[in-house]
Amino acid sequence: MSPSASRRPAALAGAAAVAVALALGELLGLVPGVASPVTAVSQQVIPLTPQPVEAWAIRVFGTADKAVLELGTTVLALGVGALAGVLARRRFTGAVVVFAAFGLLGTAASVAQPDTALALVVVALSVCVAAGLGVLHVLLARSPSATRRAAVASPVDPPVARRSFLRLVGGVGAAAAVTAATGRIVADRVTTGTDPAGVELPRPARALGEVPAGARAPVDGISPLLTPNDEFFRIDTALTVPRVDLDTWSLRIHGLVEREVELSYDDLLAEPLVEVDSALACVSNEVGGSLVGNARWLGVPLDRLLERAGLDPAAGQVLGRAVDGFTAGFPVEAALDGRDAIVAVGMNGHPLPRRHGFPARLVVPGLYGYVSATKWLAEIELTPWEGVEGYWVPRGWDKQAPVKTGSRIDVPVDGSSVEAGEVVVAGVAWTARTGVERVEVEVDGRWREAEVSRPLSDDAWVQWHTRIPLDGGAHRLRVRAVDGEGETQPEGPVPPRPNGAEGWHAVEVEVG
Repeated sequence: MSPSASRRPAALAGAAAVAVALALGELLGLVPGVASPVTAVSQQVIPLTPQPVEAWAIRVFGTADKAVLELGTTVLALGVGALAGVLARRRFTGAVVVFAAFGLLGTAASVAQPDTALALVVVALSVCVAAGLGVLHVLLARSPSATRRAAVASPVDPPVARRSFLRLVGGVGAAAAVTAATGRIVADRVTTGTDPAGVELPRPARALGEVPAGARAPVDGISPLLTPNDEFFRIDTALTVPRVDLDTWSLRIHGLVEREVELSYDDLLAEPLVEVDSALACVSNEVGGSLVGNARWLGVPLDRLLERAGLDPAAGQVLGRAVDGFTAGFPVEAALDGRDAIVAVGMNGHPLPRRHGFPARLVVPGLYGYVSATKWLAEIELTPWEGVEGYWVPRGWDKQAPVKTGSRIDVPVDGSSVEAGEVVVAGVAWTARTGVERVEVEVDGRWREAEVSRPLSDDAWVQWHTRIPLDGGAHRLRVRAVDGEGETQPEGPVPPRPNGAEGWHAVEVEVG
């Protein structure tokens, strides 16, 4: 057997052994105070990711970027496990060193997570490392090269066929995959946090009522006026959605204030609640992208809570801090200038879903989410404007982040074929606080005004539509919006970094 051929079974054995260790880590992650090692390590990779890679991942994978990151972490671990298996052919202590390094890395990443218990993490990962090494030892003993040597020494013990070894490794891998999947499924269903579905929200003191007539465009395929909760985009740094227990949760307002304020969830619900129709946009959204949505939020006016705390004149920034440590900060003026900035507890008539920030989050109309929309809110700290920065600012994004005017064509879809005649063109448009005054559509170099639906508010997106006669052949459609102050959306193109994309969304259609 060639050296390369003899290394392959060892590499497979090493990868399978790591798979067992990781799968056991997923199961032990169900223990309170212990984190999944894959999730813990992946969580620490996020702040270390180079900016170009981060931008590429969001652009290519969108809201699936977290799953891709964890998959990448797993694949890398399996690759290192394969190397450990090859090392173990000559000296098993080499594999011991690699697995021990895995355990130390997992421990360091786990204790950086909130609410972890160091002693439990050490015990759990020690069990994972021991199990992985045990599986590796057994598989190496059953590998073709090992059984061939045994057969030479003792003909009574025939060599194990390569095919049998591959079946053995495949079985170990399959068992590990099932174990890991079981751990993830159980973790998703067996929780210690409060279930939002069991929360009953009070009637708001300021309710918006039914969506007014004329607010919806009569077009199939257009983005809904209010984005359903399960379709609303999610971009954040949390690989595992925090599960908050309302019995222990509270919102603390502190820092440059005259008096510290602490509110339980019941305290928040006892406040006069208001409903707010507002779009929320991610600064990473590309022109024509889907990282923007519109919802009806329910919450407590932020200015009322800050007034209760009393602002120190030195306070220049409102810094939201999540239960997992994430921070986002925006100017104090944005909480006090009359816009509907709220501590939100509801979304589209329901308690906030876990993935969108239950039990409370900040919603500040007119600002991109990375500086304002802290989910799983635990603290509001008043700080100076200079010297204190939220999570994303040191990573190359602007500290001032007003939402830029944007528009998108939803109908027809780019690259689609349509019949000749009057073609319906429709989509959505949004801007920062001034409302959308009009929307214009360009076809083959000629601009025409579209019909804009009745706005829910100056902070919400609007639907727009028009009918355009198109002859056979290829046609290019573009859209631009004009805000309430008469400013036309810039043509661009400007990339998202560092303060939001600019450009007119375009689609191409083939008319038959």
